Amino acid sequence: MSPSRASAAIAMAALLGGCALQSPGSRMEMAGGAPDSWSATKEARSGVDHRWVRTIGGSPLVSLVDEAQRSNPSLKASAARVAQAAALARIAGAERFPSLGAGTQASRQKQNFLGQTSTASTFGVSLQAAWEVDLWGKIKAGAEAAIADAEAQQQADRALRSSLAAQVSKAWLAVAESNEQVALAEQAVKSREESSTLVRERFERAIAEDGGSAAQVRLSETELATTRSDLERRRGERERALRQLELLLGRYPSGNVAAAAKLPKLPPAPPSGLPSELLLRRPDILAAERQLAAAGRRHDQAVKALYPSFSLTGSLGTSTDQLEDILKSSAGVWSLGGSLTQPIFQGGRLRGGIEQADAAEREAIADLQRVVLDAFGEVEQSLITEIYLRRQEKELSQTVELSQDAAARAGEEFRNGNGGVLTYLAAQNRQIEAGAALASVRRLLLDNRVNLHLALGGDVVLRGP
Repeated sequence: MSPSRASAAIAMAALLGGCALQSPGSRMEMAGGAPDSWSATKEARSGVDHRWVRTIGGSPLVSLVDEAQRSNPSLKASAARVAQAAALARIAGAERFPSLGAGTQASRQKQNFLGQTSTASTFGVSLQAAWEVDLWGKIKAGAEAAIADAEAQQQADRALRSSLAAQVSKAWLAVAESNEQVALAEQAVKSREESSTLVRERFERAIAEDGGSAAQVRLSETELATTRSDLERRRGERERALRQLELLLGRYPSGNVAAAAKLPKLPPAPPSGLPSELLLRRPDILAAERQLAAAGRRHDQAVKALYPSFSLTGSLGTSTDQLEDILKSSAGVWSLGGSLTQPIFQGGRLRGGIEQADAAEREAIADLQRVVLDAFGEVEQSLITEIYLRRQEKELSQTVELSQDAAARAGEEFRNGNGGVLTYLAAQNRQIEAGAALASVRRLLLDNRVNLHLALGGDVVLRGP
């Protein structure tokens, strides 16, 4: 065979190996069926709020989430994992093509025989090629599994970005609630100081009514000290919330971040869509489906490892004893070879590989079904939780109004000498507790709304109209 025909054979082999790789088809049917509607609500408007960060917290929260998306170390690591997965997919795909290498050789040999000395020099350049012909699609299956792995990693990155946005939002809401709790605690201290002063004045005037005993003075002072202690506890919670927010932003936790002054109003409920839409929207579900697709292709690869493998090798180059002739065609050499190998005995390695791949595929199916079930559960829990938190907020709002009125009347009666100190202090307690409980429930409602947006699988879009 001439050198040109040898080169053409190698080129044809490369062409035959150039069939395009494809992403494995969807296996979402293995996730199981989806219900027709959510049990917690009959409303099923299509679509999803991708700008939920702005909906909840406006521009201040958008700025913080944007900073976290740019600076959070976990997201940087996730982006690196996506790049690694993409590189591994390219590496796996490269195995389907011939490997080419070029080299130069030079040697000098001296021989002494029966008193005669001879010296010989050899120079050469060469191009070598090797290729395993993927007759059965074994290498292609492995390459497409790597593509599915890369796609799964991309979806995992999407999930992490949405999760980070939710964590920043909750940390921001925690700071906002802490601000309100501190303000309420400061107001409570003022009220306790006023009541303690009134009780002491009654005692000092030696009025014989309920407020005229030393025990009641000590009781009012105890309530004041307890309220001051609660104020310091609230301030500590705010400082911890500030530092937690800074860590999510990728900042040093110094407590200097600017955060919300108070909790925002609860925005209108987002469209929940249909349960079946969730399968095509949630990144964790899509990642699990891609992992199943990869497991299926690796199972195919393990089965096809039992089939014969066919390899081609070839080389083209020159060999001469004169360095100046190294590039002349008259010094050319070439070779072309092929081999066919059928596995016969591998000590159970190949069969074990099939069993392992089969078990891995079954695991991936179970993982997908678990992720889907968890996703449905998260949506249902968020929907039903909002119903009862709204009811709780309504009742607590009424409790706050009633307790404020009760505390005002008790204080007025006590100043007029008609009311007892225990009633006065108890009314203050109810007012303080109701205000703190209402702020906590309002924060829980907003946290649950963040959970709902995350459960529904909406992307985080920070900018744009």
